[in-house]
Amino acid sequence: MRTLTLPVALCAILLTSCNHRPVAAEDAIAGLTIANPSDLGINVRRLQIIEEIVQQELSRDRMPGCVILIGYRGSIVYHEAFGHRQLQPEPLPMDKDTVFDMASLTKPMATATSVMKLVEDGQVELDAPVSTYIPEFTGSGKDTITVQQLLTHTGGLIPDNAMSDYENGPDTAFERIHSLGLISDPGTKFGYSDVGFIVLGELVERVSGSSVHEYSQRAIFEPLQMSETGFLPAEPLRARAAPTEQRDGHWMQGEVHDPRAFALGGIAGHAGLFSTARDMARYAQMMLNQGSLGGVQVLKPETVERMTAGVEVSSGLRTAGWDMRSPYSSNRGDLMSSSAYGHGGFTGTGMWIDPELQLFVIFLSNRVHPDGKGSVNPLIGRIGTIAAAALPE
Repeated sequence: MRTLTLPVALCAILLTSCNHRPVAAEDAIAGLTIANPSDLGINVRRLQIIEEIVQQELSRDRMPGCVILIGYRGSIVYHEAFGHRQLQPEPLPMDKDTVFDMASLTKPMATATSVMKLVEDGQVELDAPVSTYIPEFTGSGKDTITVQQLLTHTGGLIPDNAMSDYENGPDTAFERIHSLGLISDPGTKFGYSDVGFIVLGELVERVSGSSVHEYSQRAIFEPLQMSETGFLPAEPLRARAAPTEQRDGHWMQGEVHDPRAFALGGIAGHAGLFSTARDMARYAQMMLNQGSLGGVQVLKPETVERMTAGVEVSSGLRTAGWDMRSPYSSNRGDLMSSSAYGHGGFTGTGMWIDPELQLFVIFLSNRVHPDGKGSVNPLIGRIGTIAAAALPE
């Protein structure tokens, strides 16, 4: 018998091939309520379509499983786990509190937010050359690259430098990065670059005296009570993590999937963050609240506005750390407003935040498990479209 998704504040949800449990106290998130969707005017029948399309993608082996959380006007209106968090070496069901490798969601959540906090505190200027803060980052045309250009992927850097640059440790790796040439003139062309965000992670450390891991914990995640978010997760969180692939004969579980971040010790500006859906909901609601949550002001409203304002690039719109409309926006809901911003991650993660609709959509999967295959970006976009379509007119 197939049981439909019912209002989450009222009942347990028992769905075929999923590991669902009653909405319980641990689902509550300080600063967010758990609401009956229909009480907010949401079309519950439309939300039920999410289960159908997720089951289709599970049957096509697009991912082992996923966790989906949708927030609207300060309330959680949908939070479900589907499928498996692990298929090998033995199947384990997906849980709502599964810890995921965020991959490139590290860029906006940890690195860009840290940079914007430093901007807010007067320690960094967006229009200043990166070399102001990293004097070695010069030559070959890099002298004029600004902090803002790295945040919007318009600095002219290559997407990724060679793995051989990392073979002799982080110090040598950064020396190689500092000496890289450009593939386009700064400010002229959008080119998604992990290297640019590795440099931004280094900038955070140079300016603050703390790694992007330490600084983001102190300035962002701890104030938001995001206790399940960070780099290098401790053993209790690692045990709850969704594994990705194998490296050197062992499963990467709570160990960063990205090879460059791994070579840098698991802490880098472009990848390495781990989190859960509940913690990410705290971050998303903070952004919708113009920088505050539960009485704690993490960012000033003007900082949030500056971080999320659209910036025209050669192939669309980006923000200081986020995507808006670009070749990387296939995971964006079609019915989201022009103010929506979001990001995805290689491992199968995505989050979109829409200030105009007061909506956020979080999708977490380990689509690369167990063999590096899988595809979820179109599914994330469809879920975002359904969520927006279900809102009251």
